[in-house]
Amino acid sequence: MTAATLSPARPQVERSPWLVAAIVVVPAFMEVLDTTIALVALRYIAGGLSAAADDAEWVITSYLAANAFILPITGWLSAHLGRRNYFIGSIAVFTLSSLMCGLAGSLSQLILFRVIQGLAGGGLQPGSQAVLLDAFPREKQGAAMTLFGLAVLIAPVVGPTLGGWITDTYNWRWCFLINVPVGILALGACYACFAIRTILSPSAPS
Repeated sequence: MTAATLSPARPQVERSPWLVAAIVVVPAFMEVLDTTIALVALRYIAGGLSAAADDAEWVITSYLAANAFILPITGWLSAHLGRRNYFIGSIAVFTLSSLMCGLAGSLSQLILFRVIQGLAGGGLQPGSQAVLLDAFPREKQGAAMTLFGLAVLIAPVVGPTLGGWITDTYNWRWCFLINVPVGILALGACYACFAIRTILSPSAPS
């Protein structure tokens, strides 16, 4: 009897790191998309929340500032909370704060929730990269990073067009609410993916 016969069959997710890549790149894409998706909706946001147009620019600035603040300490947070826990937690908080942005009743509330969204989003890019490097063998890590780079390059280009279409077709609030179903799906898929990989490789970094 051969060793292959004796070896237990492994789920497809373990044999296909590209499935892992497709899953973990989505949160990073969402995070970068949110840097530009609300740009063309600012005057609608100002009008809808009875605020000055200049003040509405803080919707963008607050998100970028929170993102820049958290990025330098994501490594420390990941080391202390665990890579998987921090990444999953970031997706959950990002999704929840996106919901609260869409439901905000004033500009102050929207800016506050955008800060929280930016703080949570800061962990998505480095988290995605870490998972990709962990999932792929060394000889394929360059291809995985290419996929990641492509996603984060396309996202800010797509953002204004998507945001304008959403605002014209529906409402500016959907520039934020669109993250909710995508975030829930990404959260469930990442959790399931990590759970399977933990069962198969208990010694993998957490």
